[in-house]
Amino acid sequence: MAQRRGPDRRLFDLWSSFYDAPLVQRLTYRPEHDAVVRALGRTRHQRILDVGCGTGILTARIQSEFDEASVVGCDFSRGMLRRAARGHRGPDWVRGNALQLPFADATWDVVVSTEAFHWFPDQRVALAEFFRILKPGGRLLVSLINPPLEVLSRMTRRSSRMMGQPLFWPTRSRMRKQTAEAGFRVESQRKIFRVPAGMILPSVLTVAVRPD
Repeated sequence: MAQRRGPDRRLFDLWSSFYDAPLVQRLTYRPEHDAVVRALGRTRHQRILDVGCGTGILTARIQSEFDEASVVGCDFSRGMLRRAARGHRGPDWVRGNALQLPFADATWDVVVSTEAFHWFPDQRVALAEFFRILKPGGRLLVSLINPPLEVLSRMTRRSSRMMGQPLFWPTRSRMRKQTAEAGFRVESQRKIFRVPAGMILPSVLTVAVRPD
């Protein structure tokens, strides 16, 4: 089966120049980062992977909050990773594709991904990869926009394809279903309030566990 076309790396290399802007972070990313850190709680985690880490702001925050853990940020954009490495010391940085992660089976305690999952050209393959690299009992935390209606989800997919990009925001129920179909036990789905788009296109944090 032919692999679906992924997003244009040049778009993300360019976006890396604006990604850290305080207003962008405050409105778009910080509420989701806060939700992920709260969901991680104070449980001891040995190895945490941030897939689609961008410029590493959340990765570095997780490292600071869980200083005994080994934290790695993974992204497919060289521009994002260059800024991450320049801006944050502590975590390690790895270039990789979410559909073929460069890690061995059952080697991570936690996988997190915020505002990146919708760019993965085959979300089921990405979930299978997350399942593969997580240890039994390992946790998955994925946060992204989940449109409230299937028609909105389909509209974003069509619009994105017209521009040659794979962006797809699944609905909350679809996200739960495909996560469960990958073998995970879904623990919770929590809406994250953001402005200004949060009312129309809410972000949802899906928390799941790879069964023992």
